Amino acid sequence: MFLVRDIMYCKPGQARPMVQKFLALGKLGQNMGFGSMRVMTDVSAERYWTVVTEMEVESLEKYAEMTRKSMELKEFQEAMKGYHDLVDHGRREIYSIEK
Repeated sequence: MFLVRDIMYCKPGQARPMVQKFLALGKLGQNMGFGSMRVMTDVSAERYWTVVTEMEVESLEKYAEMTRKSMELKEFQEAMKGYHDLVDHGRREIYSIEK
């Protein structure tokens, strides 16, 4: 099992629109069989306007396959339309969950 964490450093004042995009993606992803996505904003972080998402996935192969398929869907494309305008930069972290 893996934890996939996306960390987005938004442009000033653009965290809320990014949150809305991620919440929409989370709903679409659950309908496709992805696990639930947690969306968080900074209270105290490295930078202001930070938006973080977390999702647990069974395997990296399944995650990569579902990500490819989702980006082919018009609903996903529409939900992410213009997100580059909201973000200064970001990164992805992937952790193995030790049980």
